Amino acid sequence: MSDPQVLAFRPDAGQYAWTFGGAPPVARITPGTVCELWTEDCFAGRVRSASDLVSQVCEFPFLNPQTGPFWVEGAEPGDTVAVHFVSLEPARSWAASTTVPLFGALTSTHLTATLQDPLPEVVWIWELDRDKGLCQFTAKDSDFTAELPLNPMHGTVGVAPANLEVRSALVPDAFGGNMDTPEMRAGVTCYLGVNVEGALMSIGDGHARPGEGETCGVAVE
Repeated sequence: MSDPQVLAFRPDAGQYAWTFGGAPPVARITPGTVCELWTEDCFAGRVRSASDLVSQVCEFPFLNPQTGPFWVEGAEPGDTVAVHFVSLEPARSWAASTTVPLFGALTSTHLTATLQDPLPEVVWIWELDRDKGLCQFTAKDSDFTAELPLNPMHGTVGVAPANLEVRSALVPDAFGGNMDTPEMRAGVTCYLGVNVEGALMSIGDGHARPGEGETCGVAVE
């Protein structure tokens, strides 16, 4: 049996896609290709310190930048693409998590009003020890710290939607997308139904661990 094809791809700043569908492929791959990919966090790397508030350094809808899309040779509508995560490694020594007013599951949103005030906008910077496989949380209003195991995952993986749709990388649907599930980690295979020729598979939104929030870029092989 011949060795599999290997593709190493690290996007330039202008090469990220912000949608599923509607973006031209950055490369063509054959089934069985081993892809070593670099991705960004949902903030596109703009949140780098506790003073970098999302409302000030990020611009909606340019969130969840996607590495890709990749044209899968031979993929046709009705097929299934299997994306197997061999390993995930943080690409930086730090990560960021935030609360954003009127966004997320812990606060009111513009669609679901509740009686309490919106959460204040706060950024936490996590220190990552990649050699030990640990990340350190430091509280903002006390001297509390905690070390937690790294467990990298991807928030987004998907293919182009059906019916000529172009969907924001912020939403999940039948094409995959922004699922934000801890299941997208090393050792897992994600099965995605193909909607368009070539499938146009993309991946992004690296997390250092589930539940820690949005985090650093992750290199995936």
